[in-house]
Amino acid sequence: MWLATTSIAATGATLAKFVLPKKYKLDFLALMLWGAAAMILIDHIFGYEGGAFLEKTTDGMIRNSALLGITMLVPVFIIWGISLLISNLKRR
Repeated sequence: MWLATTSIAATGATLAKFVLPKKYKLDFLALMLWGAAAMILIDHIFGYEGGAFLEKTTDGMIRNSALLGITMLVPVFIIWGISLLISNLKRR
């Protein structure tokens, strides 16, 4: 399920890139999210042992895979926010 949440976020960022101004650096956000989605997809493909491809539960600390997907997006949005702050400070 974390593959689905990351792919949905990447699609949303890509679509928003065409609508919102360039000052939001959505191309950078979309690139990070598509990279994460590609890595998760490769991990799913190589780790596939049969059964459901998109799992709803995990064996880790976070049991709900949708919550895990959202948790995995937090650092990406933090890095994107930091890049926005740095670019705004450089403009001044």
